[in-house]
Amino acid sequence: MPSSVHRRIVLRLAAGAAVIAVAAGQAAADQGPAAELIQQTASKVIELIKTKTGEAREAGIRQVLETSFDLNYMGRSALGVHWNQATPEQRERFLKAAASAEAHAYAERFGRYAGQTLTVGRVMNRGNGISIVDSKLNQSDGEPISIQWEVRNAGQGPRIVDVKIEGVSMVMTRRSDFNSYIQNHGGKVESLIDELEARAKR
Repeated sequence: MPSSVHRRIVLRLAAGAAVIAVAAGQAAADQGPAAELIQQTASKVIELIKTKTGEAREAGIRQVLETSFDLNYMGRSALGVHWNQATPEQRERFLKAAASAEAHAYAERFGRYAGQTLTVGRVMNRGNGISIVDSKLNQSDGEPISIQWEVRNAGQGPRIVDVKIEGVSMVMTRRSDFNSYIQNHGGKVESLIDELEARAKR
């Protein structure tokens, strides 16, 4: 399978991963704050899907992203070497545009994943405030998909900093896509920011 096609599939799965009901064999709360965060995030999104549409759903999704994910950390990681080349004003615009584009895209895609369930598995503490939460995305028409959630607590409470679908990192996939876009548009981060701002309005 071409890598670009694989990346697109991963991104669609990543979008759906936060949209699923949690069918935990063991109460997530008993497994610690990282597992509890994953369960609570999925529950919030399910409620949004059931009760909101259009702009209200997108606003709700953005709120979930801002409260459950460490968007600044993920944004810096995804922008890679271009982060240091960006001005403070560009960094601020990039983080805002990236969050808006993700919320807009997820709000449109979430409906496709109704009925899927997520089973939360074991939690591994990697040290330095990082926990890895294993889970399985159970599909009605296919094999279960392995999803790992990387949760970091840097003092502000646990936040999701990466999602790996069958071992493929969402942050690294974004970094590859962002870097490719910048390289193909004059090597300037400004072009990527403009594109993300445009995506958020489509």
